[in-house]
Amino acid sequence: MSARFRIEGSQLVPDERPGVSPQSPSGLAGRAGSYILQPTSPDLLVFSRSPAEGGSLPTPRVVLSGDAAGFPLSDLIAFLSQSRWSGIVRVQAPSGERSVVMREGEVRGATSDVAADRLGEVLVRLGYVDRAQLEAVLREQPPSKIGRTLVERGLLQAHDLFRCVTHQVSEIFHSIVLCREGSFFLVDQPVEDKLGHNIQLSTQSLLMDSIRKIDELAHFRKRIPHSRLYVLRKGPTFAKLEPDEDKVLALVDGRRTLLELGQASRLSEFDVTKVVYGLLEGGFVSLSDKALGSPVPSMSGLPAVRPRSIMGIPVVRPSSTGIPTVRMSQSGIRAITAHQEPPPVVAVSEVVSVFNRIFREISTEVAKQGLAREFIASANAALSGQALSSSPVLAGLAFAADGSLSETKLREAYEQHRGSMGSEPVAAFRQALSDVMFFLLFQAGELLESRADEDLARRVKDMLSTLGGG
Repeated sequence: MSARFRIEGSQLVPDERPGVSPQSPSGLAGRAGSYILQPTSPDLLVFSRSPAEGGSLPTPRVVLSGDAAGFPLSDLIAFLSQSRWSGIVRVQAPSGERSVVMREGEVRGATSDVAADRLGEVLVRLGYVDRAQLEAVLREQPPSKIGRTLVERGLLQAHDLFRCVTHQVSEIFHSIVLCREGSFFLVDQPVEDKLGHNIQLSTQSLLMDSIRKIDELAHFRKRIPHSRLYVLRKGPTFAKLEPDEDKVLALVDGRRTLLELGQASRLSEFDVTKVVYGLLEGGFVSLSDKALGSPVPSMSGLPAVRPRSIMGIPVVRPSSTGIPTVRMSQSGIRAITAHQEPPPVVAVSEVVSVFNRIFREISTEVAKQGLAREFIASANAALSGQALSSSPVLAGLAFAADGSLSETKLREAYEQHRGSMGSEPVAAFRQALSDVMFFLLFQAGELLESRADEDLARRVKDMLSTLGGG
C-alpha cells in the first residue's frame, strides 16, 4: 500500500485520519536532500531533488506522471502503443480512478472504481439483463462473479458476456482518453498473461473510436465548459424525451453537478454530458457554477474550454477493407517517424495449423472438467452469430468435437476473400483467428480453476510465439 500524506497549512505530514492505516516513514527512506516543488495540477505534487543523485527503484514504480488537463492522453497512449509498452496507465480524476492494462502496446484489461463502469451496469445498459435480475444475483454473489453466475443460470450467453466485458473495457478506455482534469500515471510493472479476463483489444482501433467522442465533446464544451457545473431545472416538461433524458431530468434538483448527475444515473461522464447538452438545447435545464439557493453569477464570464484534439501521433486502425487509415496531426507531420517492422511473412497453412493446435489445446483443458460439449456448443453459437468476428473467412464454419476448425475450408475461404482483405491479407486472416482464440480463452477462463487457467494461457502463448510478430 502506498504511503499517504496530507498537507496541513504548509506542512506535509503522514495521514493519520480515522480509517487510514498508519504509514511507516520508509516511503521517504533514502530521499534525504533538498527538493524543488514544481508547479503542476492542483491534484498533483511533484518534487525534484536538486542536485539530482540518480538511482532507481524496483517495479512496480511510477515512471511518468502529469496533469491530464495539460497533455492529451490520446497522444500518450498512441505513443505507448507504437512503442509496444507494457504496464498500467492510471488516471485519477474528479469522476473517479480508472486504469488500463497494456501489454506490448495492446489493451489487455481495465479497472475502475466508478459505479457506471461496473460490469453489472454495463449488462443492464446494453439490455442483456434487467435491474431486478442483476440485484437478485448481487444479493447472493460478489460483483466479481456476476458474469459467470448469469451464464450458469442461463440468463446470459457466454459470447454475450464476452461482448459486454469487451464493451466495459472499451468504455473505461474512452473515459481515460476523454479525461481533461486530474492526474495520470504510467506504472511500470510486469503484466501477467492471465488478467482475470482473457481479452485483447487493438489500442489503435480504440483510439480511432475515441476520435468521434473527442469531436462530439468539443461541440458539447461550447455550452458545458466542464462537469462541475450545477444543473437547474427551468420548469415543467411536457415534451416526450428519450429514456436517458427522462432519467437525468428526474434527478435534476439544482444541487447536483453534472458529474454527480452522471453518478446518480449510472451514466459515463461523456454520456451524461451528451444528455445534458440535449436538455440545454431543448430549453429544459440551465447551468450555474453555484448550487440552487446560492447567488448565481452570469454564465457569460465562463470560458468555453475545448479539449485538445488528437495531434502529433498517427493513429492507425484497419478499415473494413483491411487498408490502414492514418490520422495525422493538424500540421500534417507524423510525430513518430521510427520505422515499424512488418510482421514476419508466414504461410497461411502454418497460421491455420498453429491456431488449430491452440483451439484443440483449449478444448482439451475444458474437457477435463467434463464440459466439452457445452463449450463447443457455445463456441459454435457465437461463431454462427458472427459474435467473434465479422471476417468473411469464418462464415459457415463450425468447431469440430475436438475444438478445431476445418483447415481445408479455412484455406479455401482465405483464397476466396484475400482480394478484399487489404494490403496484408495474411495479417487480416490471422487477426480473425486471433479474435476467435481470445473468445475461447475467455470462455475457458469462466470454467477453469485459476491455476489451470494460468497454465493454459502460458501454453497458448508458447504456441502462438511460433508464428512470430505481435
